[in-house]
Amino acid sequence: MKPQDIVAAKSSLWIFGYGSLVWKPDFKYRRSQVGYIQGYKRRFWHGDNFHRGNDESPGRVVTLIEDDDATTWGVAFEVSGSQLEESLKYLTVRETVRGGYVTKMVDFFPDGEDRFPVQALVYIATTDNPLYLGPASPEEIGAQIAACRGNTGHNLEYLLRLAEFMRSSCPQVEDHHLFAVETAALTVVSYLLAAQ
Repeated sequence: MKPQDIVAAKSSLWIFGYGSLVWKPDFKYRRSQVGYIQGYKRRFWHGDNFHRGNDESPGRVVTLIEDDDATTWGVAFEVSGSQLEESLKYLTVRETVRGGYVTKMVDFFPDGEDRFPVQALVYIATTDNPLYLGPASPEEIGAQIAACRGNTGHNLEYLLRLAEFMRSSCPQVEDHHLFAVETAALTVVSYLLAAQ
């Protein structure tokens, strides 16, 4: 499904971010809202050879894996008018061309009582993507993240900013995978610093 097909007759659109978009959307939007989607779990199973790694040493970034019992928290951004076309053009390069993600429409549930779900566009890396790395232990993922750097910065920054977002914006949510990978990466970094 192409973003332009989704928005052909829309004057506004919600875009759900669950990785770097939560702290660095880099596009103009009308408003944002913390909330969640259901039926997916966030995992560091996608490779990144541009933003957080390179061809020889790809970084690890998050994607969504279908899981009926799971919920993933993040931020949805509402774009409208000229923002709609500009944001999709930007995200097509950032997430699809360089990241290998595909798009889907999902129900986004804003945090808070008496809120109704809205349809949101989400970018997901699938298993047939050549950059898809698949499952690994938190220790393996953490070690890879601790060692990788790309054009946008160190892979560790990506991990730490995502963990900080979850602690500050969703303190009631325990993201076991995210926090296990964070602990593993910080352990590797502490060993590297101690060895200097």
